[in-house]
Amino acid sequence: MQRVHGDGRATIDALAQQYRVSPQTIRRDVNALCAAGQLRRVHGGVETPRSSNILYTSRRRLNEGAKQNIAHCFAKLIPSGASLAVSIGTTPEIAVQSLETQVDLMVLTNNLNIALYGCDREGWGVQIPGGTLRAGDQDILGPQVEAFFRRYQADFGVFGVGGVSEDGTLLDFTEEEVAVRMAIQRNCRCSILLLDHSKFGRAAHVRGGRIEDVDYVISDMPVPAACAEALGERGVEMIIAEDAK
Repeated sequence: MQRVHGDGRATIDALAQQYRVSPQTIRRDVNALCAAGQLRRVHGGVETPRSSNILYTSRRRLNEGAKQNIAHCFAKLIPSGASLAVSIGTTPEIAVQSLETQVDLMVLTNNLNIALYGCDREGWGVQIPGGTLRAGDQDILGPQVEAFFRRYQADFGVFGVGGVSEDGTLLDFTEEEVAVRMAIQRNCRCSILLLDHSKFGRAAHVRGGRIEDVDYVISDMPVPAACAEALGERGVEMIIAEDAK
């Protein structure tokens, strides 16, 4: 999955050569992943799903090193005593876990993994909304969540996206995901978009805002030229995670 999501697609023969196993072994593995909706079969190989997301536990392992680098940069922006409104997604979860030295944080989130982590941090406060629980994604979505974030003015709004199109449009997989992300962005003093390189060109079909609408973008690699130009024109601070190692 790491290989396929990094490259967008892979052939059965290339995977067999990389892992030094037979094509039959690779086919059994990819058939199971495709049956679970985590990959999509194409002629001669597999690719990333076009319009649906994969399981949270699997997403967390994808590009994990890049996400850790992003989290390292993110932690430098957040002082002790700050309030954070944090969205769903594995990169925001890893980013919040990088704040282990900060104290007296208030975390507002619809991401249950982040909420549980915050509950174990001495001196942190955690608020979560009511709503419908998506068990596989381990988060809460719905109108109650949008209303929840509108009740606060957080110091930092922190979120990821499902994908970024070539022209800089931010994409997600459902209208509910977009609505909650936009509610966080509208009700914070400083917005921070976290994304690894796999999000550029990734197929997600619900539009919601543009990459240059935020205050900070933290990525593990330089963004495409069109996005970089738009960020520069709007004065958005672009942080490349590899620069902070």
